[in-house]
Amino acid sequence: MRRVAIWAGLIFGFDQLTKWAVVQWLNLKVIGEYDFFEPFLVFRMAWNRGVNFGLMSSDNEAARWVLIAVALAISTWVVVWVRREGGKWAEISAGFLVGGALGNVVDRVIYGAVADFLNMSCCGIENPFSFNVADVAIFAGALGLMFLTGGAQRPRDLGRGLR
Repeated sequence: MRRVAIWAGLIFGFDQLTKWAVVQWLNLKVIGEYDFFEPFLVFRMAWNRGVNFGLMSSDNEAARWVLIAVALAISTWVVVWVRREGGKWAEISAGFLVGGALGNVVDRVIYGAVADFLNMSCCGIENPFSFNVADVAIFAGALGLMFLTGGAQRPRDLGRGLR
């Protein structure tokens, strides 16, 4: 479980550092957009009051606290599950997911919404959505939990069925 805590802490810290740097230091909350590596990477401020891509977005205070509670409940469940499941990759994946979820929870508590600022577009196709480091970590952690744990065949296990 130590591995979960270490990775969660690293992800949480990196997420909060990048949000502080972009929202406060770069002042993206005022300027709205900064062409960092146009057209591939643009810092575009978006306040997400819903779940992924602003789905179920609401200015309702109750909804904000429900989303906080759901994120904390899922994070707790993942930690309990990984404690039982075990394994290096499961713990690292759980750390990514939990660290990202807690980063977004802190945003909801402080700002009332999640601070999204990364926008990637390419080749004449403009992406209307922004995301943040926590979102990437949550996605990566969920993929890791799906493919690197439990019933999934691990590379070292593949040869055992052939004996």
